[in-house]
Amino acid sequence: MAVPCALLLAACASQPKPPAEADALPPPVAAPRVVPVEAEPRAPATQPASLFTQLTQGPLTAMLAYADKVRPLGGADLSAEIARVSEQGETPAAQMQLALLLAQTRVPADLARALGLLQRVIANPAPEAQPLHPLARALAARYVEQRRVEDDRDKQVQQLRDSQRRIDQLNDRIEALRAIERSFARPNTPAPTPSNGSRTNP
Repeated sequence: MAVPCALLLAACASQPKPPAEADALPPPVAAPRVVPVEAEPRAPATQPASLFTQLTQGPLTAMLAYADKVRPLGGADLSAEIARVSEQGETPAAQMQLALLLAQTRVPADLARALGLLQRVIANPAPEAQPLHPLARALAARYVEQRRVEDDRDKQVQQLRDSQRRIDQLNDRIEALRAIERSFARPNTPAPTPSNGSRTNP
């Protein structure tokens, strides 16, 4: 009995011990570290939401959209919009909007008032007015040309009225001359002669 036990103990002692690496779990793979890279700065004009765009194209685009919105207005709707914008105060944007509205009334006095409002915007050095200067200058030049055309049209209409009045006066004179000519062309009727049986006064 002692011999087999000794052999078993010797066999157990001689078996190789499994490596420690087999018992341990593999370590988790570490994720690569992402290092943020600073993007190359772009020019202000190429950035869609930059401060440059907000200060220049923003007010200009909004004013063009407003002009397109109110362009079909007329009559009572146009008068109501003029009254609403007139209550907004003396800001450059309100002055531009009011000028756009007044130019649509087809009234010479309103067009002159619109030109005055645009000139005030152009002369305003405030930062909120400067982005509107190019549009205000373009509109002012257009309204000056529109006023010149309307003045020429009014002069032509007045000239046509004067010409028509002179033609009517000439027609009246011609008709009066014709009436005189017809009166001269009538044959003279002889005076009636007294009959034989008529009695003459002594």
